[in-house]
Amino acid sequence: MKGFSFRSLFGQSDKVRSDRRKNRRTSPIDGSTILVVDDSKTVRRVLGKMLNEGGYETLEAEDGDTAIRIAKAKQPDLVLMDVVMPGITGFQATRRLHKDPETKDIPIVIMSGNEQAIEEFWVTRIGARDFMTKPFNRFEVYRRIEKILYNNDIL
Repeated sequence: MKGFSFRSLFGQSDKVRSDRRKNRRTSPIDGSTILVVDDSKTVRRVLGKMLNEGGYETLEAEDGDTAIRIAKAKQPDLVLMDVVMPGITGFQATRRLHKDPETKDIPIVIMSGNEQAIEEFWVTRIGARDFMTKPFNRFEVYRRIEKILYNNDIL
């Protein structure tokens, strides 16, 4: 097994790296909050730091039950939800959030290391707005956020 690196988790191709200064981003509206849900503390912290640097406020949850409680209490603008977690899965948490009148309008992006098309199919059926495979890069994360929050596809 090769050594772990943040670059391998949040991969960045040479093309994205060379084009990143050309990529235009929409500045977040003040107070825009994103809930990052992942059982990996490393993923939560790296995504949190990335989003904070981009001007977003972040909340963190390590499992689906906690994510539901935080979403109800804090009403984030967007949720980035991992699939495989202890307790209820990201799919189950997404479905519950989507069916609850208090949280049904919060957009959710499912994150997974599994690239199977079946997951992408189920994502839309349970109420998520998008699907993002791991590893992902900074540009991809912001592209998906801006597409959902500001109807701005920067590709």
